[in-house]
Amino acid sequence: MPVLTLKSLLLSLSLAVVMQAAHAAGTTQASQLEQGLSDALRYDPAKAERIGDSGQAIQAYMRAGIVNKKPNLRADYTDYYLVNKPAHFMGHELVMIEEEYMTAYIGCCVNAGAGITVRLTGDDSALQAFAKANACSVENKVDLKTVLKELGLKAKLPAGQYTTLSCRERDALQVE
Repeated sequence: MPVLTLKSLLLSLSLAVVMQAAHAAGTTQASQLEQGLSDALRYDPAKAERIGDSGQAIQAYMRAGIVNKKPNLRADYTDYYLVNKPAHFMGHELVMIEEEYMTAYIGCCVNAGAGITVRLTGDDSALQAFAKANACSVENKVDLKTVLKELGLKAKLPAGQYTTLSCRERDALQVE
């Protein structure tokens, strides 16, 4: 009987180590995804441009299966990606990623850049500070159900307060 207990203990310890490593890998991937998205939204005033590439950031979310390989909707110049699996940005629940860019001229006026919508899960002061430091605009108390309905998108949204962070060219021009 003691041998069986020792085997069980070793098996349990091995399983715990594997699970901890898997959790750490998932945490590392999540922080890398968030860092890539954060960089895509971050603004360098000396160069008057965003630090990262929003397309590359979104592709990383695609590879992780967090958003679809194709946008849920492309309207005018904007791709809208609804989040399919839990993801966070600055401690808040990431719900949607937007990327605005021109592939072909369809009329005036592209406002290149990216944006996100989050469901707040606490204090938003860090999000507000990020917006201010990076030439982004913030829209609080967004009625996301109505926004999605107007876009023709359907999603189950939990109750809560939604905030949109927009980090596009015109957002930066308002700061300069």
